[in-house]
Order: sequence, then C-alpha cells, then structure tokens
Amino acid sequence: MSATTTEITPLPSAKDVRDLLEGMLGRDVDVTTGGAMVDPHAGDGAQVGIYVDRHLGLRALVLTDLPLAARAGAAIALMPAGGAEVAIEEGQLSPALYENAYEILNVMASLFNAEGAPHVKLDACYGPGESLPADVAQWVLAYVRRIDLDVDVKGYGPGKLSVLAI
Repeated sequence: MSATTTEITPLPSAKDVRDLLEGMLGRDVDVTTGGAMVDPHAGDGAQVGIYVDRHLGLRALVLTDLPLAARAGAAIALMPAGGAEVAIEEGQLSPALYENAYEILNVMASLFNAEGAPHVKLDACYGPGESLPADVAQWVLAYVRRIDLDVDVKGYGPGKLSVLAI
C-alpha cells in the first residue's frame, strides 16, 4: 500500500518551532535556518526525541545538541543560565535539566499533529551520550524531509536543533 498525502507526517516550519519554543519558554527565541545537522555521535552528543504513530511506526525525530538541551531546560524552569553553562562545561545534563528538556520534546509532538496526518507522540528520549537504537540511528544524518536550525534562547544562549519527518 503506498502512502497518500493524508499518511505523511508534516514537517514543521522554522516559524512553527520558534513560536512553540517562545510559548513554552516565555522569552524570545531566535531561529535561523540552514544550521548544521545535529549529530548525537559528535562532541558531547544530543538529546533525541523519537516520535511514533499509533502503530509504533517511526514518524519523526527531534535532536537538540547538549547546549540547547541545557539552555532550554534551564529556561523553561526559570533556572539561572549559569546552571546550563555548568552542564555544558561538564558535557552532561543534570537530572533536572534532562527532565525539563524531555518535557520540551514531549510538547514538540504537537508540531507533527496536523489535520489529516497520523497522530504522533513522543515514544522515547535518549540523552547525550546514550546509544540510539539502530533503526533510529540510521536516520539522524539522513537527507530526508528535515530542518536544521540554529536557535538562540534570549538570556541563555545558542544551540542547534534538527527536526526530521520520516
């Protein structure tokens, strides 16, 4: 059975991503297209959200590099920016920053849920440095429908985000 347009998971625009982040974080967020692909195997890694449909079929991925996961995780909880900088220097998220960044990825599922498209939800989240399942890892650097963004959370700083619709 071939896919029809009603079976395709939509790829959100950079504006959609910016609007969602600004709404969640309660502050200005600058988003620029044309950023580098977020590679969870490079540097300190990335936090990866895996989104599935009701049949548990992989539909989308969202990857945030460690700096963005830390900075957005701090911003959503109104934590001082210094806490995010410590996590970046140490190369790992604290449990609180991980949970906060997880919640951001959970809400980002709404970016993929459009009229006529399959409903998706966050199925799993992998933190920086964690191994991804092989069926997911093959997609993170693939040239599929994707947007790669440079994101700057005002008062917290920059990071990178990749959104893939599979």
